[in-house]
Amino acid sequence: MNKGKNEKIVNNLRRLLGHGKVFSSPEDLFCYSYDGTFLRGAPAVVVRPVSTREVAAVLKLASAEGIPVVPRGAGTGLSGGAVPVEGSIVLDLTAMDRILEIDTANMLAVVEPGVVTARLHRAAESAGLFYPPDPSSSNVSTIGGNIAECAGGPRGLKYGVTRDYVLGLEVVLAGGEVVMCGGRTVKNASGYDLTGLFVGSEGTLGVVTRAVLRLIPRPEARQTLRADFKAIELAAEAITAVLGAGVVPSALEIMDDVTIRCVENYLRIGLPLDVEAILLIEVDGPAAALSEQARLIAALCEEHGAVRVRVAQTKEEEAELWRARKAVSPAVVQVKPTKISEDATVPRSRVPALIRAIKEIARKYRLTIAIFGHAGDGNLHPNLLVDKSDPDEMARAEAAIEEIFKAALALGGTLSGEHGIGLLKAPFLELEYGGPGVATMRKIKETLDPYGILNPGKIFGGS
Repeated sequence: MNKGKNEKIVNNLRRLLGHGKVFSSPEDLFCYSYDGTFLRGAPAVVVRPVSTREVAAVLKLASAEGIPVVPRGAGTGLSGGAVPVEGSIVLDLTAMDRILEIDTANMLAVVEPGVVTARLHRAAESAGLFYPPDPSSSNVSTIGGNIAECAGGPRGLKYGVTRDYVLGLEVVLAGGEVVMCGGRTVKNASGYDLTGLFVGSEGTLGVVTRAVLRLIPRPEARQTLRADFKAIELAAEAITAVLGAGVVPSALEIMDDVTIRCVENYLRIGLPLDVEAILLIEVDGPAAALSEQARLIAALCEEHGAVRVRVAQTKEEEAELWRARKAVSPAVVQVKPTKISEDATVPRSRVPALIRAIKEIARKYRLTIAIFGHAGDGNLHPNLLVDKSDPDEMARAEAAIEEIFKAALALGGTLSGEHGIGLLKAPFLELEYGGPGVATMRKIKETLDPYGILNPGKIFGGS
């Protein structure tokens, strides 16, 4: 966008929203130039609306002027979904942060997109209810961002992901039109599933300004245990054994030896450095049943090679066990300055094969790859620890990422379980869906966003 046009757009936005909601200084633009990846962009202006009407006004102006709009929550995404394209308007939705309703009779919440996920957790629990989606960034990530990426988290094994809890949405389309999708009912078979279409669409089809979310009864109790394994293959086999025994944990997480060393160096909490893998397992439900479930899981882990099993006896011990898992992302960046976080996902019975493939790829390309994630539902997070200022290492990383994705697809998996496609995975989308599949998605995009202003370049790349 040239300087003259940029000044005109900024002035028009200030007339629409007021000076206090429009930001264009170099310092402000820098703060919005990146997300949780190593990628960078250059927005022209940032706006922070407080209502659906203001969002609609911004999109109407952007559509008329042909200016790209990049919706943004807290910027914690790991696929480049919130990285702005040059000359774009960044639509910061964090000021729309009201929990409008907790309906205990119908077990639902009505929220604006800027509500921080952990805040909704607390509000639901104070009403005796439970909102299960729990991304690792829940203390800072927003519901709007969770919906855009279809966020998951450790509880996905038992409870599913964000998509499973969205009953209805208010969405502003590219031209400023406001549409309602779904509603407040658990069952809805009226017309096309527009709600499902917008969930996981990464801001490329519309901007969510309100969400109706399903809540469920809060589990009576939880119990957490940790099992340590000398060989990561044994840990993967234990996962299959636990699930095959008919136990469905609320979470079943894995950390490999690279991850363990990083976290221990970061926290100094006494994690074992003589093992290749840790499993962190949580069960929830009626208190009377939990001890027996924990005993069964512990026995199965020991039967499949666990050298130690620790069962948390207090809430403090439980928090200590989870502390290690929640610290993974900041811990692994100690190895190298750049972290490329992926989330290749396979059917859970193929987790051992995917782990072996990733370890071999790491050796082949002489890279450090930390493997952790939600192994119970097949969603692994191989994190490539590199230095983006080293061209040779980045070239090897790019080749390794392609091989990891191809390995996951060959095992019947998918490119993304919860991070989305964004910019980082866009070049590989056709590997999963083929030409006709991607063409179908593009037709949907072109219909809802005919001028291509909504988060261009995301999912399809270069569009």
